[in-house]
Amino acid sequence: MYKFYPYLFISLLVLVDLLIKYHSIENLLFGQPKPFIPFVDLLLIYNSGIAFGMFDLDQKIFSNIIFLIGILIVAYLASILRNEKNTLKIYSLAMIIAGALGNLIDRAPDGQVTDMFHLIVMDYSFFVFNPADAFISIGAVILITSEFFHKNENV
Repeated sequence: MYKFYPYLFISLLVLVDLLIKYHSIENLLFGQPKPFIPFVDLLLIYNSGIAFGMFDLDQKIFSNIIFLIGILIVAYLASILRNEKNTLKIYSLAMIIAGALGNLIDRAPDGQVTDMFHLIVMDYSFFVFNPADAFISIGAVILITSEFFHKNENV
């Protein structure tokens, strides 16, 4: 039974991501910042690039290539997840997979993903991102950290 927990976790994170994106589309005005918490404004934008708007070239062919690469990455990570024994690595992989799936589902209809969290520090605009981007980033940091500090351990 416990083997299904990571897949339930993935489903939950994808659902959270898509619900926040839907809520943002329904309640925010495109391109109009709205204060949220210190250092973060809500700012609805769409991008055809990858995480944090990188490579946003607004070209359908590039977006389709990103979509196909995303599917391959999810399939590869899912194969690693299936065989992983370390709990920390399992859930970090699950976060990365969930983020990738959330963005793939969002990208499928029109080649763009919905972003809404605008990071601003000392009046400097860093980037606009969505929950899926955060899941991928946090999962990657945990995975990399676990490789350095928990080598050959089962947590």
